[in-house]
Amino acid sequence: MFSHIIFPLINQQLFVLYFWRKSLFIYFYRNQYTSISLNNLNAFFSSIEKKSNEETTNISSEQEEIEESDMEKIRKYLAQKLRLFDSSNNNEQNNPNILRELSIDGIIDYIKEKENCKIITMAGAGISTSAGIPDFRSPTSGLYHNLEKYNLPHPQAIFELDFFMENPEPFFMLARELLPDDGFKPTPSHYFIRLLWEKGLLLRHYTQNIDTLERIAGLPSEKLVEAHGTFHTGRCLKCRAPYTLPWMKEQIFKNVIPKCEECNEGIVKPDIVFFGEMLPERFHYLADRDFVQADLLIIMGSSLIVQPFASLVDRVRPNCPRLLINKEKVGTQDRLSRLLGLRHGLMFDTHSNGARDVAWLGECDIGCQLLADKLGWGDELKNLIKREYERLNRG
Repeated sequence: MFSHIIFPLINQQLFVLYFWRKSLFIYFYRNQYTSISLNNLNAFFSSIEKKSNEETTNISSEQEEIEESDMEKIRKYLAQKLRLFDSSNNNEQNNPNILRELSIDGIIDYIKEKENCKIITMAGAGISTSAGIPDFRSPTSGLYHNLEKYNLPHPQAIFELDFFMENPEPFFMLARELLPDDGFKPTPSHYFIRLLWEKGLLLRHYTQNIDTLERIAGLPSEKLVEAHGTFHTGRCLKCRAPYTLPWMKEQIFKNVIPKCEECNEGIVKPDIVFFGEMLPERFHYLADRDFVQADLLIIMGSSLIVQPFASLVDRVRPNCPRLLINKEKVGTQDRLSRLLGLRHGLMFDTHSNGARDVAWLGECDIGCQLLADKLGWGDELKNLIKREYERLNRG
């Protein structure tokens, strides 16, 4: 059994199959992935091993597309052996009229008519920007754009464990900008997610954010999956002694690097996931169980770039609608996925039977208030926000 197989595709790009956590991932030319159930792949690898070895040693600069017959063989094998097939055909046959219309109103009707609708929400930095917390990738205001003052070898180094071990000071300087203080309050988007929980509709909330605003908004920890970790807790890198957010904040805002009080040697690192570290086991455990149950997926304020979080959108059932609330369309199906007939990515531009993806473009807070209004919860959401802000202001 091979760990990966590589062969050329369109415009000299590479198509890579590799294993990760009992899944087969396909690495596309735009750094996007799709996960496939692993059933019996030995025959698949045997069938393409010879082709892989021959083609990767002689990639012509004039090659513009793979032979159609070869692509069709690959597509058919994936369809037959891995139970993958063209999404539109599958939807037309098995999932007619999932939504009455591909719009917010179609989503609203679906929620109202679906008994005990189980909703999963996925969120990125876009739901926290109105709280004053910057996102990572905005061209002028994102964190990566404004890291020059830290004199880093490259922007991502601030979240690399090796760099942190050698020079933790830049990270803790940045932490003072990221940590919630008295001026950071949850946004209407956070309180909309809490309202879904209060209505008994929230199956789980998956967040990329490390700012703890979901917790401050009152979302119970059992409903929360912090995929990239959290500032809520930390531990010594040497003796693993645990530490709380209040203790870490006190050290960080005193402009000192937190040092362990137990062993007096190790640095106390917040429990956020650095590049190269494993995601929390809770993420994998619950994702395996939650997404197959979901009746609706709502994605808010995420670029859907960072894996494996981004590929969660593909783990819901084919008849589960997916709503994106974001400034722009993201996570869309790419050309290679369509050529291979893979169920990968959001498909906003198809209107065939079984179409299920809706994009509402704009600020997350406005989109969440619109959803609440159309569900008849508008005043309830506004009152919740007012009440919670008053509570937070009292301290």
